[in-house]
Amino acid sequence: MYINAHTYFSLRYGTLSVEQLVAWARQQGVKQLALTDIHSTSACYDFVRLCREAGIDPVVGMEFRNGDELLYIALARNLHGFREINAFYSQVAHREEDFPSLPPYWNDVYVIYPWERKDHVSLSEHEFLGIRPSQVRQLLRSRYRHRPDHIVMLQPLTFLDKRGHNMHRLLRAIDHNILLSKLMKREQAREDEYCLPPDQLREAFADYPEIIRNTEQLLSQCSFPFVFEQRRSRQSFTGGKYEDMLLLEKLALEGLERRYGKHHREAHRRLKHELEIIDQLDFNAYFLITWDFVSYGQSRGFFHVGRGSGANSITAYCLGLTDVDPIQLDLYFERFLNPKRTSPPDFDIDYSWQDRDAVIDYVFKRYRHSHTAMLATYNCFRGRASIRELGKVFGLPKREIDKLVASRKGLGPKQDLDKMSRQVLHYASLLEGFPNHLSVHAGGILISEEPMHSFTATDLPPKGFPITHFDMYVAEEVGLHKFDVLSQRGLGHIRDGVDIVQENQGKSINIRRVEDFKVDPEVKKLLAEARTVGCFYIESPAMRGLLTKLQCEDYLTLVAASSVIRPGVARSGMMRSFIERHNGRLFTYPHPKLKELLGETYGVMVYQEDVIKVAHGFGGLGLAEADMLRRAMSGKTRNKNTFQLLEEDFLTSCKAQGHDMAVSQEIWRQIASFAGYSFSKAHSASFAVESFQSLYLKAYYPLEFMTAVINNFGGFYDTEIYLHEARMWGARVHPPCVNESRYLTCLKGQDMYLGFVHLKDLESKLAKEIAVERQRRGPFRSLIDFARRLPIGEEQLTILARIGAFRFTGRTKHQLLWDIQLHVKRPKGPQQADRLFADDTQKFSLPVTNGNRLEDAYDEMELLGFPLCSPFSLVPNLPADCVPHQALPERVGQTVRMLGYMICVKTTKTVKGDAMQFANFLDPEGAMFDVTLFPPEVKKYPFVGRGVYLLAGKVVKEFGHYSLELQEMKKLLFQRDPRQADVA
Repeated sequence: MYINAHTYFSLRYGTLSVEQLVAWARQQGVKQLALTDIHSTSACYDFVRLCREAGIDPVVGMEFRNGDELLYIALARNLHGFREINAFYSQVAHREEDFPSLPPYWNDVYVIYPWERKDHVSLSEHEFLGIRPSQVRQLLRSRYRHRPDHIVMLQPLTFLDKRGHNMHRLLRAIDHNILLSKLMKREQAREDEYCLPPDQLREAFADYPEIIRNTEQLLSQCSFPFVFEQRRSRQSFTGGKYEDMLLLEKLALEGLERRYGKHHREAHRRLKHELEIIDQLDFNAYFLITWDFVSYGQSRGFFHVGRGSGANSITAYCLGLTDVDPIQLDLYFERFLNPKRTSPPDFDIDYSWQDRDAVIDYVFKRYRHSHTAMLATYNCFRGRASIRELGKVFGLPKREIDKLVASRKGLGPKQDLDKMSRQVLHYASLLEGFPNHLSVHAGGILISEEPMHSFTATDLPPKGFPITHFDMYVAEEVGLHKFDVLSQRGLGHIRDGVDIVQENQGKSINIRRVEDFKVDPEVKKLLAEARTVGCFYIESPAMRGLLTKLQCEDYLTLVAASSVIRPGVARSGMMRSFIERHNGRLFTYPHPKLKELLGETYGVMVYQEDVIKVAHGFGGLGLAEADMLRRAMSGKTRNKNTFQLLEEDFLTSCKAQGHDMAVSQEIWRQIASFAGYSFSKAHSASFAVESFQSLYLKAYYPLEFMTAVINNFGGFYDTEIYLHEARMWGARVHPPCVNESRYLTCLKGQDMYLGFVHLKDLESKLAKEIAVERQRRGPFRSLIDFARRLPIGEEQLTILARIGAFRFTGRTKHQLLWDIQLHVKRPKGPQQADRLFADDTQKFSLPVTNGNRLEDAYDEMELLGFPLCSPFSLVPNLPADCVPHQALPERVGQTVRMLGYMICVKTTKTVKGDAMQFANFLDPEGAMFDVTLFPPEVKKYPFVGRGVYLLAGKVVKEFGHYSLELQEMKKLLFQRDPRQADVA
């Protein structure tokens, strides 16, 4: 009956979720239903699954438009027809062209044209005209009146009711970026596109029973016999599954000898066990494909880290996919892959953000674009963004929109809102969760056995890698297993650090010598002292505090720290218990077996694997069953009934092991409070490996390493703090210089020259061209020489002069600015556009002016965002009775005053819901220290941006970590810019 249904995956058009659409059809007794979202196949598989559950025959297709003009509707007769539709859409969409007014000749697709095109198309056997109930009277004057064999009922399903129609109009206004009052009829659906019940639809065509029969017959000839959860990823790597098995075994055994030597019996036993399960579950190709693109990256010199549960696999370790030794860490393979696991395995392979796209490009070319695609994610309408979009559509001024956003956040009164504002909030709540547009998954790649268009249409984002129309959850249902090729700034730090050492010192570093780094005394010292700013995952104030409390200097403790710092573990109180026990507090194990299982972590469950250990080693469950328990208890899937059954199974198994019921119940309580928030040990171990690589570079090549951190623009802190850290290690930091600097920050011995990229208003093209021109034709001789050699305007030249980029000339900043004003020759036409200065420069006698460091600091704050001098030097009359961080051990329990330059503030909620803050500061000597603000102080002393603060509080010590509990706080103002004082 219905050949043109839309869901809200008809982006910024449809208003119905898939569930709403199918529920309505079921309620109305609909037997056949066609989903034809506009340029989208996102909802197809959920639609098919839900229709089958509801006893409805699903038909899938697509609606094609150019802008607001409906061209035709395509219905797939079968799976091949679905592939034809997907391929056609994708081909046109990738080229960013309009769709042709007539579709191609399809073998297995029916085409329905809107009635309005009846005089412009000649119908073939598989083509029809769709006529709406409101258009039936037009048949009386039509040439199709006596031969309606190619006419079908066309009742679009776009909204349920008047409210749905309103939502549709709002979505259309958002899509067109116009006021709702400016939305034209042709830009929106007709008001009759509501869900018209079947009896009313039949009544509208009562005089034309042939049209009703045509529609029913058309739908009956369409089917979508798709089988879910059938393996559809690439089936083999070599071309044959047996050959895959032999190749994987060969590569793994070769890697085993490299990693463990020839006679490691436990490694051989575990590898044989894993290879049997991998072959049994038909994942040989999955391992080999991952090995293939990792090997490609290694051949290009790309540095990678394999993390996630894949690090539980000794096969992955031997193949070089990870650098985590599962035997050393007692990791269970079943956490990654086991016969009872229904979801596919998952490797997370991280590359530097600079290298990832090259690896992805290899995967697409190696396994063919036609069989490869990136996963999509759904970017949905959410909260504040929805309010802002709707506010613009309703024509509210920005001030009113900001007020609405504040009211939603609880920062403003709602009772003062007018009718229109309340409407905005009302419809924003209705739009919550509606898909807005497709985005690209962080790194999920699908490689299919059949062409990708057998399963989905694809779009082509700017990076040039096609994306599916469905997300990872649908992909799993379809039977397509993703490969995660991810990017990470921390790896960029390491990769670039190695390259900068080679350039600056001529030394080549093998950064994969992780086992050597773990026992290196300088690395261990750096870790124990928590001097980890810039180092991946261990640089935040909270992590540095934890490292100090644990006196962490070894790999296993760092692995544990990487897990206990996670919010779930910390909130459960287990982090506190772990720190206390690590520092020697006496405790007892609930059962001797737990000492054997959890002795490494003092009886505290720290990792997801600990749940498996306890369920298997104490509860007696098999490893596969133990992992099933862990997965079932995760925060995403836990429900009350499942939880009850799990508890009964666990306690029954414990009883069969002869354990005391009270002890078993206590252990179950610990598992239950932890399992949903736990962190994979393999994941923590992967992070720790990368941390040690960063630590090694910082311990032995700190300036090169900090330069790499600055150039990758990713880390916990801002560039200003990383520059400070570089100074603490001996760097001489210089502002950009046209004869020394590059686009990125560079290091020459101990001299660090800031890159032009850091100048806020400098044009990117010019910033990149300066070093290129200098390399091509030699150093710049003067400001005039610079301006003659590069196409630069007065404004850009002034920026460079103000930051001191021409200081090599010996002229002061004021003189240089006068040079620009006196000698600049304004271009009058195209022929002079490349000349900024006249050929004959006149000589002027200028007054001598001395440089002013305060003026320089204000220029730096404006152009860089921070001063290059000590911020404390900008505050006049600093108090003299303040103690540095170094003196805190002598003042424990005392109230002291401290000066601090604010770095960052973290706000959390107490059990009562009050705000509590943890702040991090630099003292005048350059040391970092922590300050805690309890709820009363948070309310009384709000932070007012970065700057120097006078702090008073009580010095506290916790396991060797010193901090300040705030009692009073005042921000100290910088000395005024002298140029502003002159103006005043």
